Amino acid sequence: MLEKLFKLKENNTNVKTEVMAGITTFMTMAYILAVNPNILSAAGMDAQAVLLATALASFLGTCLMAFLANYPFALAPGMGLNAYFAYTVVLTYGYSWQIALMAVFVEGLIFIILSVTNVREAIFNAIPVTLKAAVSAGIGLFIAFIGLQNAKIVVNNDSTLVTYQNFKADFSSVGMGALLALIGVLITGFLLIKKVKGGILFGILITWVLGILCELVGFYKPNPDLGMYSVIPTRFFTLDFSPLGNTFGQVFKADFGALKSITEFIVVIFAFLFVDIFDTLGTLIGVSSKANMLDKDGKLPRIKGALLADAIATSAGAILGTSTTTTYVESASGVTEGGRTGLTAVTTGLLFLVSMVLSPLFLTIPSFATAPALIIVGFYMIASVAKINWENMLEAIPAFLCILSMPLMYSISEGIAVGVISWTILHLCAGKAKGKVSILMYVLTVLFILKYIFL
Repeated sequence: MLEKLFKLKENNTNVKTEVMAGITTFMTMAYILAVNPNILSAAGMDAQAVLLATALASFLGTCLMAFLANYPFALAPGMGLNAYFAYTVVLTYGYSWQIALMAVFVEGLIFIILSVTNVREAIFNAIPVTLKAAVSAGIGLFIAFIGLQNAKIVVNNDSTLVTYQNFKADFSSVGMGALLALIGVLITGFLLIKKVKGGILFGILITWVLGILCELVGFYKPNPDLGMYSVIPTRFFTLDFSPLGNTFGQVFKADFGALKSITEFIVVIFAFLFVDIFDTLGTLIGVSSKANMLDKDGKLPRIKGALLADAIATSAGAILGTSTTTTYVESASGVTEGGRTGLTAVTTGLLFLVSMVLSPLFLTIPSFATAPALIIVGFYMIASVAKINWENMLEAIPAFLCILSMPLMYSISEGIAVGVISWTILHLCAGKAKGKVSILMYVLTVLFILKYIFL
């Protein structure tokens, strides 16, 4: 049965290898169960409900990837996209999280249509290989920057916009948290150097344990006013999944009366549309590139099934109560362990389902313990810069602008927009557009420029 479903022999693998690869993938990306509630709760959402929704959306999306595309890729609410959801759409634009979920749901439906009609596949194939590498690297810097902020290692500053933490001020809470996060980065790095499977997850757990010890001896003192809470768990598991009701179906209860006009909602949808389509493509590019699954022309076989799984999971995740579900670059860890088929993905998905029982434990994990995971994931993704030919300035400059823009503009989609626009214009000005700029790249360039004018 498994052979027939996943074509194990054809892919030179077996059940044991696939299962172990699936476990490895889960261990390297399980941090999302702690990080996503932390980020989305900033938008006013119930943290435990978000955790349960995250686990269910990850299970659903990963299994869809297995059966629709037979790839060993795992899905979960995307880093970067959850930050855009909470910090930009809700906290900056001022929309309710219910409206933000509805926007995610609608754009997921649009993506299903685009996936079936090959539009997303065409966009994926139209983006030059050099820009694909830049997108992966830029996402890495963006995620690492979010990690530094979540740990309060990097903080706001009026004169320089951002600066490092003043460890002398509130050292017993904020300062100690930042210090533990820095220690966590070193611990996680050491584990990865020693090739410990699940090094990222173990890094989170060890940093958390250090935080517990520091709280017990009085070095770390919780201060809710500064966003620093107790790290000592009071519950370890639960069979009560009723908190999911705080987010499940809330997408259909969005208060549109808070909108000045339907135009505002359309603007929110299109904002998500631009961010999600290029974040998803960017992450899929990063995953497939890291796993060496692109063919010689930079195309991904069976991409339609992968994109369709991603699109369906997006809308389903919105109904459950989480931001956009997308493919994870950590899937490459399972591929490294020998995973080659959807059986790897199914294994990972089932582990996400089981993790719902441990939701109280995950909710106690502090942001300073999860921040090292974000920084290390950024390290993994920045490695894509090695694929860029820095001697070819015509390609390297747009790639650099793409990478630079993502963390500084706090947006993955803006980085891609800058990269696409600069790539097209520079090639045109240099008289090198023929064979290097496709018709679709011209279309994307115009659309991005129009976005800046009207959105």
